[in-house]
Amino acid sequence: MALLVRLLALALALAVGPAATLAGPAKSPYQLGLQHSQLRGRQHGPNVCAVQKLIGTNKKYFTNCKQWYQRKICGKSTVISYECCPGYEKVPGEKGCPAALPLSNLYETLGVVGSTTTQLYTDRTEKLRPEMEGPGSFTIFAPSNEAWASLPAEVLDSLVSNVNIELLNALRYHMVDRRVLTDELKHGMALTSMYQNSNIQIHHYPNGIITVNCARLLKADHHATNGVVHLIDKVISTITNNIQQIIEIEDTFETLRAAVAASGLNTVLEGDGQFTLLAPTNEAFEKIPAETLNRILGDPEALRDHILKSPMCAEAIIAGMSMETLGGTTLEVGCSGDMLTINGKAIISNKDILATNGVIHYIDELLIPDSAKTLFELAAESDVSTAVDLFRQAGLGTHLSGSERVTLLAPLNSVFKDGTPRLDAQTRSLLLNHIVKDKVASKYLYHGQTLDTLGGKKLRVFVYRNSLCIENSCIAAHDKRGRYGSLFTMDRMLTPPMGTVMDILKGDSRFSMLVAAIQSAGLTETLNREGVYTVFAPTNEAFQAVPPEELNKLLGNAKELANILKYHIGDEILVSGGIGALVRLKSLQGDKLEVSSKNNVVNVNKEPVAEADIMATNGVVHVITTILQPPANRPQERGDELADSALEIFKQASAFSRASQRSVRLAPVYQRLLERMKH
Repeated sequence: MALLVRLLALALALAVGPAATLAGPAKSPYQLGLQHSQLRGRQHGPNVCAVQKLIGTNKKYFTNCKQWYQRKICGKSTVISYECCPGYEKVPGEKGCPAALPLSNLYETLGVVGSTTTQLYTDRTEKLRPEMEGPGSFTIFAPSNEAWASLPAEVLDSLVSNVNIELLNALRYHMVDRRVLTDELKHGMALTSMYQNSNIQIHHYPNGIITVNCARLLKADHHATNGVVHLIDKVISTITNNIQQIIEIEDTFETLRAAVAASGLNTVLEGDGQFTLLAPTNEAFEKIPAETLNRILGDPEALRDHILKSPMCAEAIIAGMSMETLGGTTLEVGCSGDMLTINGKAIISNKDILATNGVIHYIDELLIPDSAKTLFELAAESDVSTAVDLFRQAGLGTHLSGSERVTLLAPLNSVFKDGTPRLDAQTRSLLLNHIVKDKVASKYLYHGQTLDTLGGKKLRVFVYRNSLCIENSCIAAHDKRGRYGSLFTMDRMLTPPMGTVMDILKGDSRFSMLVAAIQSAGLTETLNREGVYTVFAPTNEAFQAVPPEELNKLLGNAKELANILKYHIGDEILVSGGIGALVRLKSLQGDKLEVSSKNNVVNVNKEPVAEADIMATNGVVHVITTILQPPANRPQERGDELADSALEIFKQASAFSRASQRSVRLAPVYQRLLERMKH
């Protein structure tokens, strides 16, 4: 038995062992990108990587899966080339890159990775080359030859003067006195350089790009006998000031300084976090109206959306990326060629000004976030400007521009394509019922909730599978939340409920025969009491279309009549905006109605609805011109006599009597019905 247990344990260990070995540590985004590039290049031989090259430039990127299929960097086309992966080289006559590069010291490795200019300047310092060739363990972030060539002439002259001390200091700032590979380069970390222990800022982005003081790693992890070389695309310089100190130094930030001080954000910008400041220049502030400027200068909400929660260097942006601000807003940071964009607009005029606690990008247009705007300002940038003009003309502008906490239910401009309603007392009352008394967010609304309006009405909320509606109007776009109010974009003018279902039917002459039938069938109380009904209401024409003998039979049987009418009443409220491809709505009769919507036409049991969404306090009425039949009429117990009050009911149905007496076909039926009721 003991032997059997040992054998089972051995078998289990053999089964688990390989899987445990394969698991290993999770790869960094850079390593995943490199792995994908190697996967795409494997058909060209071992250790070949697919590289995306931006057409017209020398910029190259290891390609991740998304980039591979888009074939674009910052909206510009790329070509795929195949190169040896880092650390490997070609062998004449053999496929791919089968040979590992021989290890040599740091100085020699600089030449291998394409940083011969760094080699040259290392020689000029006289002191640094022996260190790079000697014992120890170092990391150097080596600028490429192109990086050195792109430096302004006066900067380069200052580096190589002063008995080369400046050049030695600059190169030592690119070095760390230990070996650091990409799997250790974490987002937001600081490495201590070999120049006066000054920090180097490291950022490792989800798209696999790694930056060092906002310079991009081009070729990483080149091993040397005494360290590792990473090739970067810029010459980096020391960082001494925090974001707040840079704002105080630069003349172009005079207005921004005042705004930051007034809003109390200076403590954030001089703190220890890591941020990106989208810094409006003086010219950016001058572009906005004085009234708006005065309102937002001391409003911290207006400036919080200029501060991204994490540092973002320009070189890390190769496509659109959503980033959250301190104010909670999401900005789309993207690029178009060499230009960085914010929400699709190229408003960044100066990039990558480094601070000890982040990075600054100059912007030439103020970002007034929704959280700092009035309802009028929110609407000006939305498809509801016509409706808001209507509110202004109706004298309701103070509700939309002050500090009142309200929610505006604003119909789309397309709702008014045939013109706006005439401004009278009734229209003004209707508009007041489009303003909800509190600032609400659509994501917190729930089915059956009621909202109080400035017009004194209570509006009901309906939550459907693919839509969120308030009475007959449904939300057509994401709501915008301003400084004090919220803006809901609605797909139509809202009509508050006016009376019960029975009140609506009695008040419309189209339904006089239906009202008579409802009263005869004893359903009046049902449609007058509290409830959630969807009523497909047949018009008088629908009743008149029934053959006389069938109509006579139906009206002569109270129980069957009630059964038919209950089939027209759904047991929940279904407005047209909540109808998808097909909704099966249970009726009070028990069978289900098939309700669908196509090309803005609602159908019930494949019959078109003539008019939808007449709102009642206990339901909604949809007008139909046919009488619906249950799928299978069950055997009913006939009652030959109508209710005692039937004679009086039909006498009161004046519209029915007039229509019946004028109709050659229906007059005999009506007369026989009256004679039978008299006896």
